[in-house]
Amino acid sequence: MTLRRCGCGAVDVHAHFIPKTFPRYAGSAISARWPSMAPAQECHQHVMLDDKIYRTVSHQCWEPAVRLADMDGTGVERQVLSPMPELLAYWLDAADAREMCRFLNESVAGMVAANPARFSGLAAVPLQDVDAAIHELEYAVKTLHLAGVEIGTNINDVVIGDARYDPFFEAAEALGAAVFVHPLRPAGKNRLVGPPMLEQALAFPGETGLAAASLLTAGTLGRYPRLRIALSHGGGSLHALLPRLQQAWRAFPALRKTMPVSPAEAAQAFYVDNLVYDRHATAQLLRVFGRTQVMVGTDYPFAIMETDPCGRLDECELDEETLDLVARTNALRWLGIGAAASH
Repeated sequence: MTLRRCGCGAVDVHAHFIPKTFPRYAGSAISARWPSMAPAQECHQHVMLDDKIYRTVSHQCWEPAVRLADMDGTGVERQVLSPMPELLAYWLDAADAREMCRFLNESVAGMVAANPARFSGLAAVPLQDVDAAIHELEYAVKTLHLAGVEIGTNINDVVIGDARYDPFFEAAEALGAAVFVHPLRPAGKNRLVGPPMLEQALAFPGETGLAAASLLTAGTLGRYPRLRIALSHGGGSLHALLPRLQQAWRAFPALRKTMPVSPAEAAQAFYVDNLVYDRHATAQLLRVFGRTQVMVGTDYPFAIMETDPCGRLDECELDEETLDLVARTNALRWLGIGAAASH
């Protein structure tokens, strides 16, 4: 392997996990969107939902040895494992969702425990029942020793800035849990013209930007200043929305009542991954969010993933200090690992 400048310990905060098998559905719902696996071509399986193929995935999703070899080949020292978002189970009955989340969390924790120097893990929680979500997060952090939690941008069409989720964010802050926000069932899908995969390319950014903006306009970050929230896909459209939101904040006194701190300043509390596929877009993230807030993210192992994360950083021609921050130190701080967590 040819080592690049940043290929000596990058931390990938956006890497997904799917188990090789799922438990059989044991609930009572007549029609539950409970996942299962079906055989596909060699080293692949079909993820089945409602008896239909949702996605065909490879053994990269569940085989640590395969994943570790890929990491070594791209200069990634540590991956942060989070469930494929469609597994977050917000649409299940709360009792069924608790069972799914517990299975996912124990599966991720097993992978982390077997390779603690290479993997960190994020939990899934049943946010359609906030009390149950808090209980599961406590179990995931205190018992399973996971680093935090992955949440969707909305829970059954209710955006995460809604006040009903305040107790969850309060608990996450108290637990010191890293929070990773991923787009899920995005708004605007009905406006897309073309194949289904355009959802990831075109609808995800707007969905992420609106969810992040909701946390700003609701004052969530101000109420829980120690929250460590990371936005996937570079924060989506948030960087482009901020100047408009900043102008609205200046023009409308009502907005300043809920946002005592300006949007541009408040947004710098967010962490963002650099999954934007372009050095100029990465430079924009560094300008808007600051060099202490941008981290490496790849979307491994899915088709849209960044295949050369270290090469992408090298294209940015960062100074050595900034390169180290983006490649690893910011991520370790977000995760709460080691000396970086205290800075």
